[in-house]
Amino acid sequence: MAVAPVIIQSAAKHTSTLIFLHGLGDTGHGWATTMGMIRTPDMKVICPTAPTIPVTLNAGFRMPSWFDLKTLDIGGPEDEEGIKRAAKNVHELIQSEIQAGISANRIMLGGFSQGGALALYAALTFAEPLAGVMALSCWLPLHKNFPGILKCPNTVPILQCHGDCDPVVPYKFGQLSSSVMKSFMKQSQFQSYRGLSHSSNEAELEDMKKFIEKHVPRQ
Repeated sequence: MAVAPVIIQSAAKHTSTLIFLHGLGDTGHGWATTMGMIRTPDMKVICPTAPTIPVTLNAGFRMPSWFDLKTLDIGGPEDEEGIKRAAKNVHELIQSEIQAGISANRIMLGGFSQGGALALYAALTFAEPLAGVMALSCWLPLHKNFPGILKCPNTVPILQCHGDCDPVVPYKFGQLSSSVMKSFMKQSQFQSYRGLSHSSNEAELEDMKKFIEKHVPRQ
């Protein structure tokens, strides 16, 4: 049975939504409080928890994971079926917000590590223009399939953030993903954080807060 997402209701009238996806082995609780601190008052935050599945990268141990990770090597094999299935679930979350009266361009996706990778893939394969994507310490899955499978307008804003001392998802992997996206997305930016490992810091959170305020201004 799926674990219910962590939801932080908006403090003011609900006019926008942030869906934030955690990293491998984490839960929706891992980022909910932090996202609640940087959102605008009229923004609802949804932090789903990934299903628990065996993960090849971790010797088949079961843990919360959006899709199977086979390797974190650039150009290594990927779980294409699992990535597409996970993106479909994210699209359903977006559609439920749209049906509740929030327009697509007031819905933002975000995520950390594996969750950031899924956020990028889900946003780029969603036909309607979202408010933007915040992708932290991650990569673009199935990057060789783009721009062929691109469905969103090429104007969707992307904020990609990566520490230059990341020992888990290599900084160069983030840079490669950024260069791929910049070839077909007009508003894709890559922010580097000196000395940051596979985590977040105050400077990154401040950049995210500004990105939210710019692309989902309070109504």
